[in-house]
Amino acid sequence: MREPASGSEDVGIAILAGGEASRLPGKLTLSAPDVPMIVRVYRNVSPGRPTWIACREPFAPDVDTLLDCAKVFDRQGARGPLAGLLSAMEQMPTRRVFAAAGDAPFLDAGFIDRLAAAWQPGDEAVVPMHGDARKRRFEPLAALYDRRAFLREGERAMSDGGSLHAVLERLRVRPYPISARDTRIFTNVNTPEDYAAAFELDESP
Repeated sequence: MREPASGSEDVGIAILAGGEASRLPGKLTLSAPDVPMIVRVYRNVSPGRPTWIACREPFAPDVDTLLDCAKVFDRQGARGPLAGLLSAMEQMPTRRVFAAAGDAPFLDAGFIDRLAAAWQPGDEAVVPMHGDARKRRFEPLAALYDRRAFLREGERAMSDGGSLHAVLERLRVRPYPISARDTRIFTNVNTPEDYAAAFELDESP
């Protein structure tokens, strides 16, 4: 098993697998390319760290047997990724949590190490950022959070509509600038076209 980088031993992983996937039904169990996508994401981000998967319902037995981790059922149903993260973090004991989308097949443990290394005292989140301070866009589903701070501000944000970006506005966030080499990491598979493009890219030299 891969060992986490020094200073990141208190990091747990929360994988969100509760979306409706209306544009690509069943996407988390599609081949990616040799295992179901949710299994690929789990294997990419979990080495050396405790992992929880937030889901709406149990996986099929042939998929579940490949996911040797805790599953948490979203207590608030179809209320988006914030609700799923809150449900998972309530069950997690680690001080910090890396949030991963279940349809992000190129996230990996090395990237989590990099965010953990960037963490400074007083931070409540380290969040990948595109652009600069004048025009920036965050990646809240590939970010590292202080669990207690997220639970505190996430519950408040739920009453205002349940936006992850609303939580970021309430936290002490350290932006993590994304370089050109990071672009592939943030690929999400939302449509049949995304799926075809992602795995064509994955198989390229």
